[in-house]
Amino acid sequence: EKVFELGRVFRNEGISTRHNPEFTTIEVYQAYADYNDMMALTEGIITTVAQEVLGTLEITYQGEPINLTPPWRRVTMHDLVKEFTGLDFNSFQSLEEAKTASKNAAIPGTDEAQSIGKLLNLAFEEKVEANLIQPTFVIDYPVEISPLAKPHRSVPGLVERFELFIVGRETGNSFSELTDPIDQRERLEAQAARKAAGDLEAQGVDEDFLTALEYGMPPTGGLGIGIDRLVMLLTDCASIRDAIAFPLLKPPSSLIKEFRYDPTTQTLTIEFDNGSVYEYFKVPLSVKEGLENAPSDGQYFNKFIKGKFKFEQLS
Repeated sequence: EKVFELGRVFRNEGISTRHNPEFTTIEVYQAYADYNDMMALTEGIITTVAQEVLGTLEITYQGEPINLTPPWRRVTMHDLVKEFTGLDFNSFQSLEEAKTASKNAAIPGTDEAQSIGKLLNLAFEEKVEANLIQPTFVIDYPVEISPLAKPHRSVPGLVERFELFIVGRETGNSFSELTDPIDQRERLEAQAARKAAGDLEAQGVDEDFLTALEYGMPPTGGLGIGIDRLVMLLTDCASIRDAIAFPLLKPPSSLIKEFRYDPTTQTLTIEFDNGSVYEYFKVPLSVKEGLENAPSDGQYFNKFIKGKFKFEQLS
């Protein structure tokens, strides 16, 4: 009734001080458990490792004191967004109302969000995530961004999911797993429609997985912990490259030399350090402003621009 896998995995994502396409993770499934059990398990795993390796649960990361003593804070995404932005996403009656409030709160990417749940997650990523320094379980996510998680047992529109944040970055992710094959099919088909419409993060329909669910799956808690990020925390590494054996280096083409923006045509022209110049079309002003204000323009480019707009290479 309990299984785990520890190993290297690959995801086609950008490279930064905290991201590497190939990384190490531990993934866990436990029958007759839920995300509450996974929170307890996560605390147990990380505190045991810290105590064994460092002999203490009070550590320092890049000069910041971190207290790993459990229990760790558990707080909903809604409450955190309200705490840091003043926006109460439970109060919005329409997507347009939520978008207006999000624009007034200067949340970039608001125009592209297609649901209140996605707006909530965008507000969390832009305004909250970096502030979660002490260990924090962010719980109860919107169903729109969690297609594999079980519906919340008491709050419609949410799922039983948490992400663990320490020093402003995600270290673990967990669900009460969705075991209803009918609900799962509906969600994957909705994801596939969004994928066909250009949503790069949407899932496809996995018929083999759906068939397995139709045979039956007990209530299950699932968990994933990023080992490289945990090693970064416990060894005080500023960059993930120092925590893995064979890191990839950021390609020169992703380093931005300069850019300009034509608001009339919504054209963003970017010149990279390797001399190549690209034009990106129909880029909202909010994306251009986000690039201007991003701590890392290369990371912002990889997340919000690359692959999301039509483009033409000029040189």
